[in-house]
Amino acid sequence: MTTPNALHPNVLTPADLEPNWRWEGRLPAWGHTSVDFERRVDHDRLRRYRLSRTRQALKASNAGTLLLFDVNNIRYVSATKIGEWERDKMCRFCLLTGDDSPYVWDFGSAAVHHQKYSDWLEPDHCLAGVVGMRGTIPPEFGLMKKYAKQIAGLIKDAGMADMPVGVDYAETAMFHALQEEGINVIDGQQIMLAAREIKNWDEIQLLTQA
Repeated sequence: MTTPNALHPNVLTPADLEPNWRWEGRLPAWGHTSVDFERRVDHDRLRRYRLSRTRQALKASNAGTLLLFDVNNIRYVSATKIGEWERDKMCRFCLLTGDDSPYVWDFGSAAVHHQKYSDWLEPDHCLAGVVGMRGTIPPEFGLMKKYAKQIAGLIKDAGMADMPVGVDYAETAMFHALQEEGINVIDGQQIMLAAREIKNWDEIQLLTQA
């Protein structure tokens, strides 16, 4: 039997959904930098909780998969972040198909970085690719059609082709490209908000230090 750990992101247990609130008794020490001499934020537990919450919200919805362009949602699901500058660029995207590990498309160098250092993701799920960047890459370049086709293929491989895809937000041309691939797009932002609504203990500690 496989032991769940950071190297097996698609193997989660019901315990990963526990928020681990600790309102009484011994409290974790202040600080988010990991040390060996104090109990602080458990980042692995945080990642597993967030992915578990997302899968739970997805199963409770009408969608079979989630396609995310909101960097806050991408970080919540995949625990990847490449800098503050990308917050409003609409260039990165993430796909979650049921119980599979998240797929993340990023700038080439960032994708390699995730493959090397984000060991909670499957290396072959960290892919190079960007889309419109708020229209600065015109649809005529064909990137949106290219990745819409790739996304449709992954959804089909996951056995979810007949189910709607929850999208949080995207450029209009990207919506058109997805629909041209036969993808039934529904509101995925509400699914993500439902997932993010309940914070675990590590998120609460980080909020107090933000």
